[in-house]
Amino acid sequence: MDKKIRSTIIKASVRSMRLRTLPLSLAGVVLGCKMALESWHVNVWVVALVCLTTVCLQILSNLSNELGDVLRGTDTADRQGPAYGLNSGVMTVAQMKTLIGVFVVLCCVSGAAMIFVSFGTFFCWKALALLMLGASAIWAAMKYTLGRNPYGYRGLGDIFVFIFFGLVSVLGSYYVCVHSFDSWELVLPASGIGLFSVGVLNINNIRDMKTDAANRVTVALKLGLRGARIYQTVLVCLGWILLCCYASMQTCRWWFLLALPLYIFHLYGVWTCTDRALDRFFPLLVLGTFLLALLY
Repeated sequence: MDKKIRSTIIKASVRSMRLRTLPLSLAGVVLGCKMALESWHVNVWVVALVCLTTVCLQILSNLSNELGDVLRGTDTADRQGPAYGLNSGVMTVAQMKTLIGVFVVLCCVSGAAMIFVSFGTFFCWKALALLMLGASAIWAAMKYTLGRNPYGYRGLGDIFVFIFFGLVSVLGSYYVCVHSFDSWELVLPASGIGLFSVGVLNINNIRDMKTDAANRVTVALKLGLRGARIYQTVLVCLGWILLCCYASMQTCRWWFLLALPLYIFHLYGVWTCTDRALDRFFPLLVLGTFLLALLY
């Protein structure tokens, strides 16, 4: 293969990985690991492998999402979002499938290493349960738009995002670090991160309402533009309420309030912009959630 062509394909592959989404996926595990570090001695290698596994799962989800949308004809020339490797015509379907296969392997290797380093074995019920949870995370990452009946085309994406980007991300990373749960109150910050993650999905669905209407069902389409904007506002406000409730129960410093202006400006964009103009307000919610997790 010509060196120039190879370089073009590599650049297209990196675009398809959608690296701008990684801070969102890392926000949950960063928060979970930080809460574990507050009270427990945590293996730094476990934390590193938790983050690596999360990044691999997010990239796998992004690649699978693009392939599924292209195969179903959802991503057309009228698409409001940015063009990536496959939908721009630079990559072929076969090349995308190969890249997806590589990240499936990376997810399996990284996830298995994370569990083994944490528990020292695969043959205890906690390790086996986490292996099953990891397998379900890989399935969920791929089946959002891939397969015969993808859940992302039936308006179920919001539920799966809340579970895997919120509850599983925060509580799962906490559990891998300390092997137990201290209290039910951990559900509050986990749910808050989950709601913000659903908000990221929802703003994308608001942006793509015109092109999604042909062959896809999303919550945004069901609610209509005004309803989807109200839904976005509820997601963000309820997420903040849950996080503030948990902070008030603990000896938390309130530095995370420094991230609040990003959310306010994000909601301003949601209520004043449509279509492609919404895309610039996507990073505000992603980076705001990551900043909040760092400061929380």
